[in-house]
Amino acid sequence: MPYMHDTPLTSPSRTPSPSSRPKSFPPQTSTSADASRRLDHHESEVLIVGAGILGTSLAIALARPPHNRSVTLLEKSLKEPDRIVGELLQPGGVSALRKLGLEDCLEDIDSIKVKGYEVIYYGKGVEIAYPENAGEAIRTPTSPELAKRPGRPEGRSFHHGRLIRKLRETAMREPNISVIESTVTGVIKDTYVGHVLGVESTTKGEKDAWFGQLTVVADGYNSKFRKEFIPRSVISRSRFWGLELIDADLPKPMHGHVVLGEGAPVLLYQIGTRETRALVDVPEGLESASTQNGGVKGHLRKIVLPSLPKSVQPSFERALDEGKLRSMPNSFLPPSVNRSPGLIMLGDAMNMRHPLTGGGMTVAFNDVVLLQDLLRPENVSNLGATDLVLQQMKTFHWRRKNLTSVINILAQALYSLFAANDPQLKALQLGCFRYFECGGQCIDGPVGLLAGIIRRPFVLFYHFFSVALLAIWIHIHQSPLYMLPWTLLTSIGIFYKACVVIFPFIFSELRN
Repeated sequence: MPYMHDTPLTSPSRTPSPSSRPKSFPPQTSTSADASRRLDHHESEVLIVGAGILGTSLAIALARPPHNRSVTLLEKSLKEPDRIVGELLQPGGVSALRKLGLEDCLEDIDSIKVKGYEVIYYGKGVEIAYPENAGEAIRTPTSPELAKRPGRPEGRSFHHGRLIRKLRETAMREPNISVIESTVTGVIKDTYVGHVLGVESTTKGEKDAWFGQLTVVADGYNSKFRKEFIPRSVISRSRFWGLELIDADLPKPMHGHVVLGEGAPVLLYQIGTRETRALVDVPEGLESASTQNGGVKGHLRKIVLPSLPKSVQPSFERALDEGKLRSMPNSFLPPSVNRSPGLIMLGDAMNMRHPLTGGGMTVAFNDVVLLQDLLRPENVSNLGATDLVLQQMKTFHWRRKNLTSVINILAQALYSLFAANDPQLKALQLGCFRYFECGGQCIDGPVGLLAGIIRRPFVLFYHFFSVALLAIWIHIHQSPLYMLPWTLLTSIGIFYKACVVIFPFIFSELRN
């Protein structure tokens, strides 16, 4: 397959030569023309910036049959990353990994099977298990043994960096991929038509350049290229503060735990045989986390610690005393259609949602499944055909909606309810918990959406307003009869608040 140039492209500031060839990890032994072109001339069919969840899995998918694309994967540091989110993969994400042939990356990393959630509301818990016999929605037709697998689907939780390491090791074994440690500093454009041709970078302290028919930017939540290519701004109104608990006694092993009380939600889930992650949402400007009240540690000790299950409190307090406290912003960025010729942005660089529901990796892996299908050689034989690629990216934007709009809207709406800070939201929060207590479809529907198993936005709409109506019924039922006129008025306020919560996120998904 011809590349986009008849002769190798080089950076005006540095001409690569065999003596200055960057090291790939591990060193490539292939002597093919494609490998030489990647390493000697820095040119490939696909150039991917960011060897994270999406970038690495996409590189593998495009390098393997039926694509067999020549791929260069750039990453500023190939050390095993250490972060406090991206540690729980929903069943829909596990299914996507299976479709990509990467399910073995979940093995030998001390990952924990996840069977569902336990929601603890002011000390009272309700189990929200993944729905039974939902397998047809997540099984692949090419895996007949899965069609016979009974029971409930499962997710996995793990140390984020260990999964990244396994994915990168898999990529390094692919002969069509060169994995390079290099810090990307900017894009290179054709000065006449504005097409993106590749990127500038720094490799071992030297200026460098890399070129591709198609450049994919997947450099994460803190993307340095987002402002240039994405018309929307990131919204962040809180942070997750994380602790790693050792030998925590969780109320429901093999389940994620959501602890609800007076403050914002707390998440608890195992990430290893002995390790449990605790994530505490701290909104901006929270009075109990102010400097005069002891900062975030003061908030965790005085407000959060007493609200946790008694069995978890000792390990939480020990971790707090050790002071290993880290944070990450909880960000929201609606998806956008890629419109830049020669470049596409994916992953958290293009679309983010609150990590409360653990949907980020499920979205990423399913995006790879969809994209590798749209970019098959029979659909796009030459990735340098920018008009055709952009048309496929428009198709990609709308086809992913069935899953990603559900996960995006659900994450933002649930966070609004679980972090309730006014009477109407508190009423909706109570209605949500009582809805779960009804069991049956009141659990299977919502958790099927959260798990990435049910991919129908209307189902989300139905359950959300069912919760709102139940919240109104509870509000009326608990109010004295003589206050009925006021109760009816405040009930309208609850329904209005439900609309205010969900409709802006629905509209954000419908925009281009």
